[in-house]
Amino acid sequence: MGTVFSQSTQKPPLHGKHWMAITGKPLGATAGAMIFSQGGNAVDASCAMLAAVCTMWDVLSWGGETQALIYNPHTKKVIAINAMGVAPTGATVEFYKEKGMAYPPEFGPLAATTPGTPGGLMTMLAEYGTMSLEQVLAPAMQMAKGYPIEAQTANMIENNKDKIKEWPYSKKVFLPHLGEEREAPHAGEIFVQEDLYNTLAKLVEAEKQALKKGKSRKEAIYAAYERFYKGDIAQEIVRGTREQGGLFTMEDLAKWKVKIEEPLTVNYKGIDVYKLQEWTQGPALLQSLNILENFDLKAMGYNSANYINTLYQAMSLAFSDRDFYYGDPDFGPKSPMKGLLSKEYAKERAKLIQEKNDETIGPGDPYPFQGETNPFLDLLSKRKDALAYDRPELPIQGPEDPFLAHFLAGTTSIQATDKEGWVVSVTPSGGWVPATIAGNTGIGLSQRMQSFVLDERLNPFNVLEPGKRPRVTLTPSMALKDGKPFLSFSIQGGDTQDQDLLQLFLNIVEFGMTVQQATEAANFHNYQIQSSFGAHESKPGSVELNTQIPAWVRNDLRNRGYKMNFLDRTSGPLNAIWFDWKHGTFWGGSSNHGEDYGIAW
Repeated sequence: MGTVFSQSTQKPPLHGKHWMAITGKPLGATAGAMIFSQGGNAVDASCAMLAAVCTMWDVLSWGGETQALIYNPHTKKVIAINAMGVAPTGATVEFYKEKGMAYPPEFGPLAATTPGTPGGLMTMLAEYGTMSLEQVLAPAMQMAKGYPIEAQTANMIENNKDKIKEWPYSKKVFLPHLGEEREAPHAGEIFVQEDLYNTLAKLVEAEKQALKKGKSRKEAIYAAYERFYKGDIAQEIVRGTREQGGLFTMEDLAKWKVKIEEPLTVNYKGIDVYKLQEWTQGPALLQSLNILENFDLKAMGYNSANYINTLYQAMSLAFSDRDFYYGDPDFGPKSPMKGLLSKEYAKERAKLIQEKNDETIGPGDPYPFQGETNPFLDLLSKRKDALAYDRPELPIQGPEDPFLAHFLAGTTSIQATDKEGWVVSVTPSGGWVPATIAGNTGIGLSQRMQSFVLDERLNPFNVLEPGKRPRVTLTPSMALKDGKPFLSFSIQGGDTQDQDLLQLFLNIVEFGMTVQQATEAANFHNYQIQSSFGAHESKPGSVELNTQIPAWVRNDLRNRGYKMNFLDRTSGPLNAIWFDWKHGTFWGGSSNHGEDYGIAW
């Protein structure tokens, strides 16, 4: 590794042989390191990091959603955790259309799916961890009592204070200096969240009471789970949400369950790559790899005009399928995943890649590749009429362009591994600032409802229904080679997540970069795909490039029909762990594009 590609990095690679913990903030990584130093495994440490970053609002809260892939060294299998909340009772297409909305809103109580992260954390811990809930929540509970808030989050609160003031419980938590010029906390100020501390203390209390009654570790954690989703915490979440105009019912929370699922997988040149099912955008990365297997990418050269053009169009092909065919598999109609992930379908799609960019690329027809007839051909022909475009004739207007904000909307990512062989990749999200806080719980609600569609012409599989999960952008990744962990990787962001993860993977596999080089490398972003947020717009032919891209590549791409904008850093922030089986060690990478940070031993 690292012999082919010569590139110095701004951050050093992490090396460890016992354990590794990486996440979106230094304090979050420290929470994972604390658990490892107490003898916890990678699942325990991941749960502690998840609790810490939720408490830090990086860029999520406790009422959001958690998606994870876990490699179990005892079964040698990758497990998928689906802790995505669902649309509440009363959240129908008609309800939002009567309010004059083309999509559910970006913010506020009507943007909220039911909380998923607490259930996801407790399920992961109960099923695959070794510690008590009290142990893994301890760092987060210390932080809820007060921690020095970092500038990024403090400034995000200040910049969103007008929105925060619309919701009384959010105002109480986020704005300690009401009436002053700066109403948000100052960077380095001790930020205290008493309501959240009390909620977490109730979970620990439920666990302790169960243990006193002779329940096992696992049963005691599930007793805390029950209190959150069926007890007094649930009652206050429902009361506080409904008071502010939300739709949650007690039944919505009580009926919801975390799912432990089979991941989807494809093989790329001898490497098995795993993603979550089609309620996420994850299979789009698998489809992209299937398409790209038909090209000699290495011969094209890293970030050559040919390489960028080929990857850009492969993404356009895969993501246009995402936009039309992906949705919650628990609801009909059933997505044609067998066809979408077939190598034969990918070969047909690969034939559509041209020398110049094709701005008209749309969804294909995977049904014949699973021996069926497409029941949605009529909708497919009308889809273009329903799409929204953001002035496609113009390139993106600098880093502050609101169109960009939707595509790059942040979350966080968590990577962990240990010497026993557990590997965890998590992309949790939801409930970012400015979040509506649910009553006196300290819990910020998800904003994920906006990822549903209200018009079946856009996607018949992702039309809003109560109890359904929206098709999300959140997408942890894992790869195995020769049956052993090869790479665990995830990223914060929105629709760009699987674009960056695809390029990270190819940087290592095709171009021989080390994992740190690959996390910092100059990626590009495709904005021809439809945004999953806000007004759900796209900009056909728009590409975001790194300022390092040389003039001759820029000129070549311009001649191929691309509209370019440039940023100094285009890598993520990506987090990854690469497994060095020759030396029995881990290599960690964390990009230079944010505050992501890792600790290893």
